[in-house]
Amino acid sequence: MAEVTAAMVKDLRERTGAGMMDCKKALAETSGDMEAAVDWLRTKGLAAAAKKAGRTAAEGLVGAVVSGTRGAVVEVNSETDFVAKNEVFQEFVKTVTDMAVTIGDDVVALLAASYPGSDGNVQDKLTSNIATIGEHQSLRRAALVEVSQGAVTAYVHNAAAPGLGKIGVLVGLESSAGADVLEPLGKQIAMHIAAANPLALDADGLDPALVERERAIAREKAAASGKPAEIVEKMIEGGVRKFAQENALLTQIFVIDGKSKVSDVVAAAAKTAGAPIAIKGFVRLQLGEGIEKEEKDFAAEVAAAAGV
Repeated sequence: MAEVTAAMVKDLRERTGAGMMDCKKALAETSGDMEAAVDWLRTKGLAAAAKKAGRTAAEGLVGAVVSGTRGAVVEVNSETDFVAKNEVFQEFVKTVTDMAVTIGDDVVALLAASYPGSDGNVQDKLTSNIATIGEHQSLRRAALVEVSQGAVTAYVHNAAAPGLGKIGVLVGLESSAGADVLEPLGKQIAMHIAAANPLALDADGLDPALVERERAIAREKAAASGKPAEIVEKMIEGGVRKFAQENALLTQIFVIDGKSKVSDVVAAAAKTAGAPIAIKGFVRLQLGEGIEKEEKDFAAEVAAAAGV
């Protein structure tokens, strides 16, 4: 029996997209014959993953979990929404999200980490799932929120299963107040973030490029008004200030009551608790945001298939 080397396994993985352990087994079963190993993987349906890698994956699930004072949110994409209902896919997203709490938000490090209950890593498990489920999938991104004291709260919107949904939010509240105050407050703020999609915690945290873009828009509007220069400048600054207030979390109107600023809601909770409460940070991941989805003309596809 020919010796199966690491270089042979690497070569077979690159050619087929199959998992490391599957490639090793294929080479062992075929006495190191590379072409026979490719065929062996194909007969097992394990070489299909490579062919699916070019497909657009904008569906899937976002997972969110909290462990102590640290939380993680992870997005795993698939081609269709049907996969989000697949138990194998859901278990993968849940497992990787749990791993991210410890490993961190580096996707490369997550993919290279050993997958629980298997002989391979997360990338190997993902490749195996692609072959099994029959759709391209990808671990797109991960994020963390942590506090030194207080609570991190997770919320998922449009939940497909506990901790899995279309939007995942984490909120970190720094405080010595008890969980009876922090947990419900964090949950409500997380729900607000899911709905209102703030771009930063406060005005200072807003992307300067976005602020300048709004300033340019406000300048155009103001210039078209025909008002005096000093009024125009006030209109510009007013427009920028309004943009900041509407997109910074602390100055947004709380969606739960529709009248209070988020900062006032936090201050009221702190007064009740008798201890300062500060939003240390937050993160919001929405499934597929920023991915350009491929538009399919199904009528054209049917016509092509029929030879019309």
